[in-house]
Amino acid sequence: MSQILNPKIDYLKEKIAVLPSDPGVYQYFNKDGKIIYVGKAKNLKKRVSSYFVGKPDNGKTALLVRNIANIEHIVVNSEEDALLLENNLIKKYQPRYNVLLKDDKSFPWIVVKNESFPRVFSTRNVIKDGSLYFGPYTSVGMVRTLLDLFKSTYPLRNCKLNLSQENIAQGKYKVCLEYHIGNCKGPCIGKYDEEIYRENIESIKNILRGNINSVIKYLKEMMHSYASEYKFEEAEEVKQKIKQLNSYQSKSTIVSASINNVDVYSIIEDENSAYVNFLKVVNGSIIQAHTIEMKKRLNESLPELLSLAITEIRERLHSNSRELIVPFKPDTAFENVRFIIPQKGEKRQLLELSERNVKYYRLEKLKQQSIHKKETREDRILKTMQKDLRLKEKPMHIECFDNSNIQGNFPVAACVVFKNAKPSKKDYRHFNVKTVVGPDDFASMEEIIERRYKRLINENESLPNLVIIDGGKGQLGAAMKIFRKLEIDDKVAVIGIAKRLEEIFFPGDPVPLYLDKNTETLKVIQHARNEAHRFGITFHRNQRSKNFVASELDQINGIGEKTAQKLLAEFKSVEQIKKLGLDQIQGVIGMAKGKVVWDYFH
Repeated sequence: MSQILNPKIDYLKEKIAVLPSDPGVYQYFNKDGKIIYVGKAKNLKKRVSSYFVGKPDNGKTALLVRNIANIEHIVVNSEEDALLLENNLIKKYQPRYNVLLKDDKSFPWIVVKNESFPRVFSTRNVIKDGSLYFGPYTSVGMVRTLLDLFKSTYPLRNCKLNLSQENIAQGKYKVCLEYHIGNCKGPCIGKYDEEIYRENIESIKNILRGNINSVIKYLKEMMHSYASEYKFEEAEEVKQKIKQLNSYQSKSTIVSASINNVDVYSIIEDENSAYVNFLKVVNGSIIQAHTIEMKKRLNESLPELLSLAITEIRERLHSNSRELIVPFKPDTAFENVRFIIPQKGEKRQLLELSERNVKYYRLEKLKQQSIHKKETREDRILKTMQKDLRLKEKPMHIECFDNSNIQGNFPVAACVVFKNAKPSKKDYRHFNVKTVVGPDDFASMEEIIERRYKRLINENESLPNLVIIDGGKGQLGAAMKIFRKLEIDDKVAVIGIAKRLEEIFFPGDPVPLYLDKNTETLKVIQHARNEAHRFGITFHRNQRSKNFVASELDQINGIGEKTAQKLLAEFKSVEQIKKLGLDQIQGVIGMAKGKVVWDYFH
């Protein structure tokens, strides 16, 4: 084993040293005591030791080995028993590093109840009550087809009454609607001979076992018998039954009458998954087909995956065929099972049919994934915005503007940027309004729009797909005046949003657009507007605070702007400066100025 000086490895070495050389199942646990991998082995000691010898052949195995904190094992009689136990443990614990078996659902059965005048119906629950269960069927449609065939061919009862001879003789029951519409012949009132009913049930059992030809042969003899006795109506009824059975049989793939009770398996793989197709052939017809997908976890080999799939399918579909047609030999020997790898002939054609099925299954799955591949939330939102706002292109780059001032003091503006419908905070910008005197929102908007986009044009930066102006027609008109001046009004889509009714205004259109309050388009616009408002208010508050601080320090005679900035840079706030001693202030701005500042506050 690899020499790794680690208490955990030493402990694992001790565990491996005492492992038996018998077949069995090993379980790897992590430090939290959780099963992370289950494996089978012909020789437990050799198989487990192999994980710790040399360097793992892939990253996933290396990660598994690093997480192993404990090892436990279960010894069994044969490798097949080990495979069955491995399969059960994987399904029970779903270990992180094991193959993930997909489509683990229950399948329908057709049951012939153990009772007088037996009922025939579908069920997903197998109960040991003496009834006969046929299946499981991988297709619900096939179950319905069979039940419809039985219903139209044989008038069976579907009620749950206890039709004992005693109850019928005592006249306990009355016929129901099924009798009146011809679906049932009234066994509950003694109008249906139990022997004939039993013969019909035997025919149904033969059909379910795949022996359709024997049923058809029996019905043909009955038809000729009726005809010879001039019972033409009865003969016609039997003829219709034969026709329905022939129709059902024609839907089954006929392989060869010489191939009986054989299972066929084929397998293909891609990077992350393996796909296994199963066909069941009885009396020359394919009566069952199913494909499963297995998610690979540790780059398992195809023989390993095929063994696991055969175990899973035989257990799930209750198949006991002793002859299995496979593309190559699995890595596990199954008791009383013979593997056939055909090179030519009908069995080779059967294997090729299974291989085509599994390839089609994988292609269909890939197509479905491509068709139904979920587009990103952002892409969906952008497409919705493009449609709702009648834009030429998706608004991948959005900019939103908001002005802030209080009674004309400290006018500022904010520009927030959204990319792919999400805030891009590193691209946010704020502006001090420089040329506008007094509270003039329109003029302020013109100044900020011009400064923003004149700079982008001069620096050859990309323009946004959509600009949102926080305000109604007035602010939108002021912004459009600048877009036309800069000759980019045909390159950038611009809208305004009025707060009161959340009206969306378009340039040159007096009628606003009202979006549903739950639409993603309005939510993005509101988010951008609220973000611009928040960013602008924060900047405005900071500007007012700075102005208050500067004006308070400026009131001290002999202290200029640079001295005030030096003090603030060192002590952060005026309140902190007020608490300082004379020596501390003088240490930053000198003896004379320090004395002036200290005297002012004290």
